[in-house]
Amino acid sequence: MKKILLLGGSAQQVVAIETAKRLGYYTVLCDFLTDNPGQYVADKFYLVSTTDKDAVLEVAQKEKVNGVLAYASDPAAPTAAYVGEKLKLPTNPYYAVDILCNKDRFRAFLQDNGFNAPVSMGYQTIEDAMADTSRFRLPVIVKPVDSSGSKGATVLHSWDKVNDALEFAFSFSRAHRVIVEEYIEKKHPYLIGGDIFVLNGKVVIWGLLNCHRDARVNPLVPVGKSYPLILEEADVQLVQQTLQSMMDKLEIRFGSVNVELVIDKNNRVWPIDVGPRAGGNMIPDLLGKIFGADLVEMAVQAAMGQPILTTVQKPEGCYATHNLHSTKNGIYKQIVFSDELKKYLQEVHFYKKPGDHVERFDNAAKCLGIIFMKFPDVATAENILSHIEKHIDVQLTTE
Repeated sequence: MKKILLLGGSAQQVVAIETAKRLGYYTVLCDFLTDNPGQYVADKFYLVSTTDKDAVLEVAQKEKVNGVLAYASDPAAPTAAYVGEKLKLPTNPYYAVDILCNKDRFRAFLQDNGFNAPVSMGYQTIEDAMADTSRFRLPVIVKPVDSSGSKGATVLHSWDKVNDALEFAFSFSRAHRVIVEEYIEKKHPYLIGGDIFVLNGKVVIWGLLNCHRDARVNPLVPVGKSYPLILEEADVQLVQQTLQSMMDKLEIRFGSVNVELVIDKNNRVWPIDVGPRAGGNMIPDLLGKIFGADLVEMAVQAAMGQPILTTVQKPEGCYATHNLHSTKNGIYKQIVFSDELKKYLQEVHFYKKPGDHVERFDNAAKCLGIIFMKFPDVATAENILSHIEKHIDVQLTTE
């Protein structure tokens, strides 16, 4: 029986373990958290940090694995590529994965290869960053170089709270390094996000989605996705050309790639973040409904060097997800949906149970659950999604 090493056993990563087992693979899991749910699903579990490259390599060598996958994990992606290269397993180039997982190096790559990149600079101390503010035009965004899901990110329209923003960003950086960059204003209503899937170096699934935000808690943190993409066809083609060119230059051969981009008023495409992994918040599940393809299965088979047998259908339908969240701290009681919203609900996934502690949703890790919706048309979707807070009642008790 062939073995696959999976890096990360969180609730959102269990699906990759289950899929690998369904496909007949022996599953070996590494995770540094003692309470990760994946350990109860995998065939074998090692309490090893997925960012400790040499420790994971040791596990891979001991288990004689045939493939390695960091499903929906930015921090573990370089480790997967490192192990893959060392053991000559199917992998994307380590140098490319490392670039995509570090915002410093990613911005340098964009500049060196003719892509649009905002003025930016990385810093290792608050003092150095604060002494260099004259380099930038406001607004700017301050964020860790090595985090995802907008963790630790702040947009500044003045320098009054730059110290707070820097402290916040440093608190989320494993490398203790942050980046400050000029904030690009988009011409379209929603940030362009989602996942693409690469096979033999070419993008075969264009899972480009509208990214929704909730300004009541944090205008940078994703609270959901919707399809179809609300963007002019000419702009869609520009985005596709940009991403395929990037995959070519980085020599990305296979797998899911999570993307975020904007187009400015001058019709220039600006890549914001590109991660060598499937997106969180069940993006592959949403794309599966849209394209009729099992993207988790595709990711597992690609990591194992096996042919991709899943067929991809022409996208159709009007779909959305929403990350259930709270605007305040408290104790979870229940979530009630309006009768209008219930008409369009396809799936509901709760991550909390009554009595659990709930925190204000200022980063993606504080999500309370996720819902899937299908609408009859874009107008209905827009009507619901633009006022979705009126259709979801998150009930808490005081702490």
